[in-house]
Amino acid sequence: MNKEIFSLLGGLFSANLSAKDEQGEIITRTTQIDSNEFDYQLHIPPDFQVKDGLPVIIFLHGIRERGTGGFIPKAGVMGALIQQYFAQVPAIILLPQCRTARYWSDPVMEQMVIQALEQTVEEFSANANRVYLIGVSMGGYGVWRFASQYPKKFAALVSICGGSPVSEGDRFASIARKVGRTPAWLFHGAEDKIVPVSESRELVKALQANKGNVKYSEYADVGHNVWMNVLTEKKLLPWLLEHNL
Repeated sequence: MNKEIFSLLGGLFSANLSAKDEQGEIITRTTQIDSNEFDYQLHIPPDFQVKDGLPVIIFLHGIRERGTGGFIPKAGVMGALIQQYFAQVPAIILLPQCRTARYWSDPVMEQMVIQALEQTVEEFSANANRVYLIGVSMGGYGVWRFASQYPKKFAALVSICGGSPVSEGDRFASIARKVGRTPAWLFHGAEDKIVPVSESRELVKALQANKGNVKYSEYADVGHNVWMNVLTEKKLLPWLLEHNL
C-alpha cells in the first residue's frame, strides 16, 4: 500500500481522539454488477454492536491505489498499525477500490460504491443519516461526482486536492447547485502541479455563490502532498462526525 495514503488514513482517523489499545477488524465483502464481482474492505470498530447504529465513513483513494484485492493490508506491521488507528473512530470505515485504468466517475465504479454502501448499511444496521465522504486527489474528484449525483445521501464531504469531475461547460456552478448546502471542507496546496489549486478555489466560489455550507483550507508553498498538512487539522474528524442529514 502507498505509504502516503497510509499516513493520511492513520493520521486523519486518529487526530484529536484518545488512544485505545483495542483493534477492530478489517474484513472484505463483495458486491456484484452483472457478471463482475468487486471486493471492498470495511473496518468494523472493536466491541461493535448492531444496535449501535454507527455512522459510515467512505474513503475514496487516489490513482496509485487502483487495482483489486483491497489496498489496506490485513496483516503485518502496517496492518496492525492501521487497525489500531481505525479502532479510535466511532464509525464503520468503508474502503472501496477503483479498478485499474478506471476512475470514480465511471458508471460501473459509481454503482459499485453505492451498492457497497447500501450493503454495509443493511448488514451492520448503520445510520444512513450519517454517511460521510472523504476523497484524496482522484478520490477528491470522486467526492464531487458522488455528492452531485446523490445530493441527499451524504451528511458531510471532505475533498483533499480534488476538483470538478465535469469536463466541459459550467464545470463548477453545476456541481454547486446539485450539492446544495451539504457541509463540505476542501483542502488544497497552493503549489499543486498535479491538480491545480484553481479546481478547489473555483468549487469554493461556486458553493459560496450558491449559499453552500463550505470551509476551505489552502496552504502556501505546498504541493500535491497537502494531505500531510491535513493531518495537523485536529478539528476535521470531530467536524465531520457532528453532521447529520
